[in-house]
Amino acid sequence: MILCDVGPRDGLQNEPDLLAPAVRAELVNRIAAAGAGRIEAASFVRDDRVPQMAGAEEVVAGIERRGGVEYSGLVLNEQGHERLRATELGRLNVTLAATESFSQRNANASVAESAARVERILAAADRPATVTISVAFGCPFEGWVDPGAVLALAERFQSADEVVLADTIGVATPRQVRALTRQVAALGVTVGGHFHNTRNTGYANALAALEAGATVLDASVGGLGGCPFAPRATGNVATEDLVYLLEGEGVETGVDLDALVGVAQWLEELLGRQLPGQVYRAG
Repeated sequence: MILCDVGPRDGLQNEPDLLAPAVRAELVNRIAAAGAGRIEAASFVRDDRVPQMAGAEEVVAGIERRGGVEYSGLVLNEQGHERLRATELGRLNVTLAATESFSQRNANASVAESAARVERILAAADRPATVTISVAFGCPFEGWVDPGAVLALAERFQSADEVVLADTIGVATPRQVRALTRQVAALGVTVGGHFHNTRNTGYANALAALEAGATVLDASVGGLGGCPFAPRATGNVATEDLVYLLEGEGVETGVDLDALVGVAQWLEELLGRQLPGQVYRAG
């Protein structure tokens, strides 16, 4: 099982405070030192659209590489992919939305246009690639999402190393997660889950995904997160909380929980507020 900490990207992209690239690189380095197997370090998007992610190349330059840690970056289109290709990141994560409304707001393109973009990026990729399907369970503008539509998208991207199902607005329940994860896994692709704890179901959903065949789980240190284009979307499941749960269930993560708690405490001091994660406060 691979645990991917998305805190430096998804965790910070909705924060009101703009952290300098050097600080974001330090966050990556601290998470790596705690033993995370994969870290999503940066997002190669337009600065004017998501100013929190400005200076992605500077973030990558500030990473102190550790053996056994895979560093990834997120892109939405070919321009972002070209920027990522010029870096030493080991993995590409290209994302698209499952609904028209969210796709237009997040990527300024239809689902069909976005899917075609993803196929072109996968064809040109020179490193392992993940495809993340956002709003896979529910959309802030269209409500319930047809699982068949998500499955059809996953079928198109079987050339990717992984397909991650993202509950971007935190509406999914374990039954839905199990069903869709099993269907995507049946395609023969590696499946991952990306869950937000907006309605307090994120951790149950992560376990359900694992039980249904997912082998990759995203989480964000301290429980930070949210989407600038999804109203009321709140944080991801907290990495330290998920590690506590998984280790208690006998799932080895390779993460030093005490060290990760220290990262969350550092972030709390840096941002000047209490974070959504609970283990770093409860011990």
